Amino acid sequence: MWKWIRRILMIILAAVFLFSGTMVILIQRQYSASKKTYAQAAERFTVAAPTVQPTESGDLDADGNGESPAIPDTGKNVNAAPIIVDFAALLEVCPDVVGWIYCEGTVINYPVVQAADNDYYLHRNYDGSYNASGSIFVEAKNGRDFADANTIIYGHHMNNGSMFAGLEDWANQAYYDSHPVMWLLTPTQNYKIELVSGYTTSAFSDTYTVYPNTGEAMSAYLDWAVAQSDFKSTVTPDEEAKYVVLSTCAYVFDNARYVLHGMLVPVDTETEQLPLA
Repeated sequence: MWKWIRRILMIILAAVFLFSGTMVILIQRQYSASKKTYAQAAERFTVAAPTVQPTESGDLDADGNGESPAIPDTGKNVNAAPIIVDFAALLEVCPDVVGWIYCEGTVINYPVVQAADNDYYLHRNYDGSYNASGSIFVEAKNGRDFADANTIIYGHHMNNGSMFAGLEDWANQAYYDSHPVMWLLTPTQNYKIELVSGYTTSAFSDTYTVYPNTGEAMSAYLDWAVAQSDFKSTVTPDEEAKYVVLSTCAYVFDNARYVLHGMLVPVDTETEQLPLA
């Protein structure tokens, strides 16, 4: 009798082990597929913005002869995003696209989508195909044009470091100092995201309150967010500006989230038509 029970238990354990191993392989394949999908999207729909040509000084030396050395130039236009997005082509693939988020020196380089609810893109790529990594997507209660006082943007905390897994890095002051800004590009206006606060909170906290308009309530909300920040920002929040809240899962307690608050600063908007692949 006990011999048969042991055999049955061994079979059950073997089946569980096989199922678990299969699921791990499938998930890893989905992670790999998602990474490839978004790398292809960046290659297909974005290009690096043209650099500013270095300038030379026309000043003469003390004797009035010759020119002084060239003035150092970073080659970057501080009033424009580092990339250009072909939204015309991107919207043909996915009409739900509302923007593109980018942060230099990180993996954050993704289209931003929005659906009628917050479930649709939890486990779908921007093109609608199923994938556990999901998409970077805007809270369904927000408008599509980032005109609300604060717009919430969600992304998964993936084990392979993709999507919004890196948001927790901003808990370190040195990391903030090296990455004080992100970029949000939209079909009609581009923005520099000047980060003002980052902290761990509950998924049910007041952080996720949507404020359609600026005013006293939004100002108090900003003061509260800044007071909780893990890093000290060099940015003074503007009460009349628009903001984004970037959110991802954290694992320090049940239903924990790590969020970044960023002020949207309009910048020069460039557009480019890229050939469809």
